[in-house]
Amino acid sequence: MTITIAEQVKMIGYVTLGTNNLDKAVTFYDQLLSSIGAGRFIETELFVAWAKSPGNPGFTITKPFNGARASVGNGTMIAFTMDSPEQVDAFYQKAIELGATDDGRPGPRGEMTGFYAGYFRDLDGNKINAFYYQPPKE
Repeated sequence: MTITIAEQVKMIGYVTLGTNNLDKAVTFYDQLLSSIGAGRFIETELFVAWAKSPGNPGFTITKPFNGARASVGNGTMIAFTMDSPEQVDAFYQKAIELGATDDGRPGPRGEMTGFYAGYFRDLDGNKINAFYYQPPKE
């Protein structure tokens, strides 16, 4: 079954990553996510959530609720969709400027025609992807 862009329905409400330094992570993501028009929409002593607008999928950073140390999930990655390859480049570069580490410079990826992405690790080591996908015209 192939779903066209017009038929896509929201499936993700929000994603959450753990942090061991909430203040530092919030500063990082405030600056990074504001570069794509996202702002805080929920904030407590344990977590902060950002979104582009109400009802859109959100992104959350949290101290683990069980009090244990946050750890990076093996095979876990969060991907942010961008409007152009240039926006991928700018988002990736902003993350690097804010202290993220490179995990794959922006560029075309794999066999999938029209897929352009950049990968980095945030301050806690979580893997983040910024991507743009333009399906080939039939």
